[in-house]
Amino acid sequence: MNARRHIPAAALTAVTALSLGALSACSSSSAAGGTDKFDVVASFYPMAFLAERIGGDHVSVTSLTEPGQEPHDLEISAKQTVELQKSDAVLYLKGLQPAVDDAVAQSELKNKIDAATLTALETHGSEVGGHDHAEDEHAEDEHAGEEHAEDDGHDHDTGGKDPHVWLDPVKYAEVAEGVGKAFEKADPDHAADYRKNTAALVKDLDALNTRFEEGLADTKTRTFITTHAAFGYLAERYGLTEEAISGLDPESEPSANRVKELERMAKADGVSTVFYETLVSDRTAKTLAGDAGLETDVLDPVEGITDKSKGDDYIAVMDANLAALKKALGAA
Repeated sequence: MNARRHIPAAALTAVTALSLGALSACSSSSAAGGTDKFDVVASFYPMAFLAERIGGDHVSVTSLTEPGQEPHDLEISAKQTVELQKSDAVLYLKGLQPAVDDAVAQSELKNKIDAATLTALETHGSEVGGHDHAEDEHAEDEHAGEEHAEDDGHDHDTGGKDPHVWLDPVKYAEVAEGVGKAFEKADPDHAADYRKNTAALVKDLDALNTRFEEGLADTKTRTFITTHAAFGYLAERYGLTEEAISGLDPESEPSANRVKELERMAKADGVSTVFYETLVSDRTAKTLAGDAGLETDVLDPVEGITDKSKGDDYIAVMDANLAALKKALGAA
């Protein structure tokens, strides 16, 4: 597998042009957010990480989602709405946080950078485990329809496509390149630094991708179980199969049929570990693991950095995820 698979230059230009159509050039000297820097409001941690790495000393970044807060459940406060309106740009991922999507749509902010337009979103079904399979099992549960109707945080306004692109280092690098172009357009006085910082970040993400490719090349099993289907892009990138306990909703209860299915699958495929997340309850994962005689471990969707995170930034947490996957999958 090619360790440095980037979006073609022509395609990047086209997709970036779509994203930047609403952007207007502004100087950092006219920052509207109360600082003398280019003020960026980020929707949640993966967007804030991009803004900070790409913007460097020229940006002031504020995240709408507090550390430890489950991003899908975010509600926008009146103060945050004002903060958003006064900023120079907003960087968000449409389809992940409905409250953010609504606030951005209603704002008069000119520089709206939607990460979902900077790489191709995909629908993850049975070919990578997770979404469709989990939902089919849920359909057998009498409460499943209600659970999925209430949970619109993952596929809101995406046509059912998976927004978790940051968990694939290659797609995250494509997003980074688009964000860099957006910053150059919106704050041309510092365009050269944004280009340099973007290139450095993409290099780091390329190296991370290489570590994942090499680390997961030879394993005893290719299947892993998670609490909810957040890792479809990662699974597809590295030839793995994600099986989600609760489908789209990380807090929902799986059906009895789904639990039995996962127990049978774990035994047949040599699965040793059930993964849970840092920002949601581990109860369901530990119950399944106990019933099936499996271990538990953390596979972090990197939606926020807290004192429970196994690392202090995106790269470090993803390296911890790689170590956990290698152990669980029996990597050589």
